[in-house]
Amino acid sequence: MSKVININKCFELFEDTFSPKVVGELNDQLVMVVTLAGDKVPWHVHENEDEMFFVIDGVLEVQEKDSITTLNSGEFYIVKRGIEHRVVPTGHVKLLLFEPSSIEHTGSVKSEITRRQFEYLKI
Repeated sequence: MSKVININKCFELFEDTFSPKVVGELNDQLVMVVTLAGDKVPWHVHENEDEMFFVIDGVLEVQEKDSITTLNSGEFYIVKRGIEHRVVPTGHVKLLLFEPSSIEHTGSVKSEITRRQFEYLKI
């Protein structure tokens, strides 16, 4: 059943960071919200998937080996498959992610933030 999802209310339902929460599914894609704070994302690659970062609130650096892109609220960036990257939030950042349901959270790199499964928010 389709329903309206209020992204701002979704962020009120959790406090943990670096743990994406599923708020919808679309054509075998997960729609997720996540908050970030601190420098914890390791350098990693997604060999088979592009990855989109949409900043809802805050400032996020998307670092690739040869460039750094700064995103502000209301902006998004797509990291193409096969590109080594990491993200670094400035302060507290809220993101909306669209990712294939088969994506490995931090590629083949395992770290303290790696999730094997994503939690579904009860909305």
